[in-house]
Amino acid sequence: MAVLGSTGSIGTQALDLVRANPDRFRVVALTAGGSNEELFDAQVAEFAPAFSGLGEDASTEAAGLECDVVLNGITGAVGLRPTLAALDAGTTLALANKESLIMGGPLVTARAKPGQIVPVDSEHSAVAQCLRGGTPQEVRRLVLTASGGPFRGRSREELGEVTLEQALQHPTWSMGPVITINSATLVNKGLEVIEAHLLFDLPFDRIEVVVHPTSVVHSMVEFTDGSTLVQASPPTMMIPIALGLAWPDRVPDAAPAVDWTRAETWEFFPLDDDAFPAVSLARRAGELGATAPAVYNAANEVCVDAFMAGRLPFVDIVPTVAAVVERHDVPLNEQLTIDDVLAADTWAREEAAHTIGETL
Repeated sequence: MAVLGSTGSIGTQALDLVRANPDRFRVVALTAGGSNEELFDAQVAEFAPAFSGLGEDASTEAAGLECDVVLNGITGAVGLRPTLAALDAGTTLALANKESLIMGGPLVTARAKPGQIVPVDSEHSAVAQCLRGGTPQEVRRLVLTASGGPFRGRSREELGEVTLEQALQHPTWSMGPVITINSATLVNKGLEVIEAHLLFDLPFDRIEVVVHPTSVVHSMVEFTDGSTLVQASPPTMMIPIALGLAWPDRVPDAAPAVDWTRAETWEFFPLDDDAFPAVSLARRAGELGATAPAVYNAANEVCVDAFMAGRLPFVDIVPTVAAVVERHDVPLNEQLTIDDVLAADTWAREEAAHTIGETL
């Protein structure tokens, strides 16, 4: 296996699985962005991969190496080229870098052989597991669960004074800062709706989002006869990571199961689109198609950076992204190239930065 983004949350947990299953997994490549070189050097010393390197070019090279599976655990748009490199090499792609699929859209799906992309997001891994219970023709809709983040139940007005420290306190998951803030705004759930559309080839009106605060049910598939299959486990990424690396097989004892000897209540609530409009905006971008999802993603990355730097209020993140998406001229031709995607990404970043400057 090649692990891209080895010092991040996904990468470090994947290496924990390797340590626990040395007879099953062997690391042949490690790459990282360079934000934690000391940890990266320790990983290279421990696993002695044939290839290691820092930066996007190193990750792209590693993704094209001969191996059984490439785990793309990179955060952000820089994961696109490595994703394409793994697909072009014909390697199984365990995809945690949702941004590359969302940005690339048909550019990515057209290069993927059937079953070549295995989702590592807990929600999409759950859907993939549930889909084993029926034929594609029997699927009525997908139901993605959202914890609701740290601000579940707050009105839009109550979000006006949110601080960075508060936004980083996710109630059920321990993740990196960018994805944690994306979960607080529910942008992450919007990205996952687009991702589900691309992975499972279902229209947006058959992909629902429901709030489930305890994050025990990771997602559901409803079938045409009225039955719903649920995938449940305590909040952990170890199960989807293990499935991504070993798909279609399971890794024994990847994580603890639900303790059925304890009383537990599962609650579900409708999504508050007024307070958290990121999901409906993502549907809009996804339906526009072409480069619109790339613009949604890129503008959000700039807005999150600005929020973390204290230059943009939390409540203005999604409206700023919406303004950029609405100003984007979506190309009419459907034969997207990587240059089209990267140009839209660059434009969206510049437009978002300009919008933030005008606002402030």
